[in-house]
Amino acid sequence: MHMDDMILLSIDDHVIEPPDMYKNHVPAKWLDSVPKVVRNEAGVDEWVFQGEKTSTPFGMAATVGWHREEWGFNPGAFTELRPGCFEVHQRVRDMNANGVLASMCFPTMAGFNARTFSEALDKDLSLIMLQAYNDWHIDEWCGAYPGRFIPLGIVPMWDVELAVKEIRRIAAKGCRSISFLEAPHAQGWPSFLSGHWDPMLQALVDENMVLSLHIGGAWDIVKLAPEVPIDHMIVIPSQLTMLTAQDLLFGPTLRRFPELKVALSEGGIGWIPFYLDRVDRHFQNQSWIHNDFGGKLPSEVFREHFLACYITDPAGLRLREQIGIETIAWECDYPHTDTTWPESPEHAWNELQQAGCRDDEIHQITWENASRFFGWDPFSHTPREQATVGALRGLAADVDVTRMSREEWRKRNEAAGIGVF
Repeated sequence: MHMDDMILLSIDDHVIEPPDMYKNHVPAKWLDSVPKVVRNEAGVDEWVFQGEKTSTPFGMAATVGWHREEWGFNPGAFTELRPGCFEVHQRVRDMNANGVLASMCFPTMAGFNARTFSEALDKDLSLIMLQAYNDWHIDEWCGAYPGRFIPLGIVPMWDVELAVKEIRRIAAKGCRSISFLEAPHAQGWPSFLSGHWDPMLQALVDENMVLSLHIGGAWDIVKLAPEVPIDHMIVIPSQLTMLTAQDLLFGPTLRRFPELKVALSEGGIGWIPFYLDRVDRHFQNQSWIHNDFGGKLPSEVFREHFLACYITDPAGLRLREQIGIETIAWECDYPHTDTTWPESPEHAWNELQQAGCRDDEIHQITWENASRFFGWDPFSHTPREQATVGALRGLAADVDVTRMSREEWRKRNEAAGIGVF
């Protein structure tokens, strides 16, 4: 097997939603009330909904294609972005250039947990726009290229029964997962331990859908020093994934829902061997607590329910047997600062080779585990021989992957009318 023979399925990327996303998905009487992009006095594009600036930046960390020295959390305007961030045809070209067959794209303007809609006052209007968001994502973004995207929905957190109804609605449209908070109580919602979300989790089980928990929503679990450097914002979130796993594993959730599937998106894998050793010893040593894992070790239950997702994790790959190789899945994180685009095949291949992975293990990690977990057939629209890194890159010989400054992107895009809304 060679690098070009790999098949890459990325289960954590992001879409920077275009300002005109709602025009085809909202009844005419609501068109004046849709979320809008407004350029403020500082020249920064912002989403505004129900008269208020949203708490979710329009292009958070979408610096793909920039020089590394200019990376930061937020671009200022759509014209500064690489077009693949927000334009689906260009996204697929960028995927081809990166040898990536398929992608699951988390929301940006809506927030990982539909925060834009839950924070707004008029919840009836919020529900209309949330459903329009899902329709745009499934029908327009994913629907433009069947077989190239795994549909991912959002749900109204403010009403669990409405969340159940939305899960059933989007499942009928082919959605395979929902994006949700990894620690709901960190943002003032009931925790997974409370049982509040049980009807929603039952709906996911009924529809054979995955609960995808992306890092970044658990900050309030820990108290950081007021002087913390920006590095903490980038390094720490994946470490908080362990707390999410702990809530789900030792709480009642997995006992109540033995078929529930949970993806720990961008949480990494290197922490898992230590964690599984620790919880197994704890379970056996602290028998006075009378934990019940159905005659299994906690580590066995973890492997039955979780998919652990990584961008780059050499240590974790070396310990793949202790993790459980069926538990590991690769991701690209386009267009964020952590992405390995456009050299994802090179990065992934080098780490897999250095870890001594066999060919069958490589296939498990790069596409088979994710395909099985999400119930998604990667070859439904693309024959396997056309789905490899080499075959896809062969379609992208004309894709320019040159890095440019944000100012160069702005001039280039404005001249071409790209990102000008």
